[in-house]
Amino acid sequence: MPADNQVPILSKNEPHHHPLHKLKHSHWWILVVVNIIFLIVGQAAAVILGRYYYDKGGNSTWMASVVQTAAFPILFIPYFFLRSPEESTRLSAPPSALLLFIIYFVIGAVVAGDNMLYSIALLYLSASTYSLICATQLAFNAIFSFFINKQKFTALILNSVVILSLSSALLAINEDSDAPSGVSRRKYVIGIVTALVASALYSLLLSVMQLTFEKVLKKDTFSVVLEMQIYTAFVATCVIIVGLFASGEWRTIHGEYHTFTSGKVSYIMTLVFTAVSWQVCSVGVVGLIFVVSSLFSNVISTLSLAVTPIASLIVFHDKMNGVKIIAMLLAFWGFASYIYQNYLDDLSSRKNQTDGTTNDSCA
Repeated sequence: MPADNQVPILSKNEPHHHPLHKLKHSHWWILVVVNIIFLIVGQAAAVILGRYYYDKGGNSTWMASVVQTAAFPILFIPYFFLRSPEESTRLSAPPSALLLFIIYFVIGAVVAGDNMLYSIALLYLSASTYSLICATQLAFNAIFSFFINKQKFTALILNSVVILSLSSALLAINEDSDAPSGVSRRKYVIGIVTALVASALYSLLLSVMQLTFEKVLKKDTFSVVLEMQIYTAFVATCVIIVGLFASGEWRTIHGEYHTFTSGKVSYIMTLVFTAVSWQVCSVGVVGLIFVVSSLFSNVISTLSLAVTPIASLIVFHDKMNGVKIIAMLLAFWGFASYIYQNYLDDLSSRKNQTDGTTNDSCA
């Protein structure tokens, strides 16, 4: 499929509709880079801390799930300080409160389930293997974006999807697995399956969020992006807390606190910093959906997941055998293929804008 027929990744809305078209090119890229840093640093730190929690004696998947959204009140800081003065003058009629409630509740409940799947996967996999398996989310998101967000496929994007899929397949069939101590082969396979399902569900959520911004909320402001993150995180946190008490797992928290091998203070700080890291990541995720697209947001998440094994090697001394090294290199290759396509789309989009401006001037 020709590249010039693809919907540009770097301009998900038409230039005259998106509020960011007023930004200078350099300012737009600064905004993109800031969100990329938030996403990569936040996600890498959260995964490493999540594995640290399990390694030092934590066993509650419910607790590991709740910290992924519990720090959502932090998002009120950028929400109140980054409000646009144009928001109060928007003329479009807002959607009904009932519709918003249904959207936020459904997305929040799905986020809660997705968080639990990720927590189970991280319990049974090393941080490096977990991250490389989750890199398949780009492949899933490319598919969902094609059907839901009308994102077109090119040869480079298809190449990226195939390579990332092969990367995860290598890890799945790797006999020399580096599963955490006490994890059987059966649980290792369960970890891979739950990581794949969680990645698919997460990718679907990104595409649904982008569709909601465009078709329901019909507002392209950062405040609206944060509102969705805050309300869905609140719902997800409530659902997981209910599950924590309903399962009876809350009774084990006191024991974890006292037996955490690195100390009681470390236990609290691990949970707190994990929660904060996930919210920093969330700001980057929804920010890139707003500024660019869900597919670009997911490819940056993939880059972070490809970088995390390096951090895991340093922090946990994870075993990096030949299969895992090849899988990591494939992940970087897949990311590079997509970024190059992204670069071509940006050039094509800006060339079309320049030609259009020239034609209008001649007319």
